[in-house]
Amino acid sequence: MTDEFGKPPQGGWSKLVPELLVADIAASQRFWCGVLGFSIAYQRPAEKFVYLERPEGIQIMLCERSGKWETASLDRPFGRGAMFQLYVDDWEEMLATVKTAGWPIHTGPREVWRRHGDREGGQREFFVQDPDGYLLMIARTIGHRLL
Repeated sequence: MTDEFGKPPQGGWSKLVPELLVADIAASQRFWCGVLGFSIAYQRPAEKFVYLERPEGIQIMLCERSGKWETASLDRPFGRGAMFQLYVDDWEEMLATVKTAGWPIHTGPREVWRRHGDREGGQREFFVQDPDGYLLMIARTIGHRLL
């Protein structure tokens, strides 16, 4: 494999990596890389496919729609009923980048505390939709407290 197409993810292979079907691979790549700070681990340009990663180990695949993997009608917004949670180290910077890019914030930013058994976990989060309408929660953990 040449550097032109990339290499396996630097952090190794994640145990679960969603592959999102997108309408325009270039537009999606601009959002995921330019706004959310992902980098291309590897790509297959002829298939309009990219495998993306972030330093925290977050991995996602994007593939332009071809009809090959569509099991039913796919209408916008894509991913209805699914939300992807991305826990990032540079939450404040990412929020600023999203705002500077003029990308609409769906919900937040906000601080929330959710019960996990005998404690609550706190996080800062905001929600955006990618160019195809996939809902993304961008979050950073801020701690835990006993109930």
